[in-house]
Amino acid sequence: MDIGDRIPDLPLSLTSGTPASLHDFRGKWLVLYFYPKDSTPACTNEGIAFNELLTKFRRAGADVLGVSRDSIRSHQNFTAKQGYRFELASDPDETLCKAFDVIKLKKLYGREYLGIERTTFLIDPIGVIRQTWRPVKVPGHAQAVLDALKAATSQ
Repeated sequence: MDIGDRIPDLPLSLTSGTPASLHDFRGKWLVLYFYPKDSTPACTNEGIAFNELLTKFRRAGADVLGVSRDSIRSHQNFTAKQGYRFELASDPDETLCKAFDVIKLKKLYGREYLGIERTTFLIDPIGVIRQTWRPVKVPGHAQAVLDALKAATSQ
């Protein structure tokens, strides 16, 4: 998916256990970020940065939703440990990841594998992607997304 594409209505498995779908986020902006793995340094720092700015995102009319292939239980532990005040979605069958084309060939210590490319989408209140960041470098990223949101909402 890319800028200008309308997001599909896919079911979500959220940390809260509340039944939901992507269309439940319509009517407000959505920061949808995909990350590789719970409790790893970069993924933890990315979540912390979004959490620190969460009040500003919400004041600007946006929700934040993180997605990885980790289980609900893993997400619940990760959220509790880090104090995240936003939902994480579990995507073990990669339905969301494939729909947003974030599964990529990666290399680690010379080994190739398919994994999540750290990617963020800024989605408007009618479900259209307005900006993408791929691949994401964590330092300063949450602030860059907030700045893009503020610019988009002031137009």
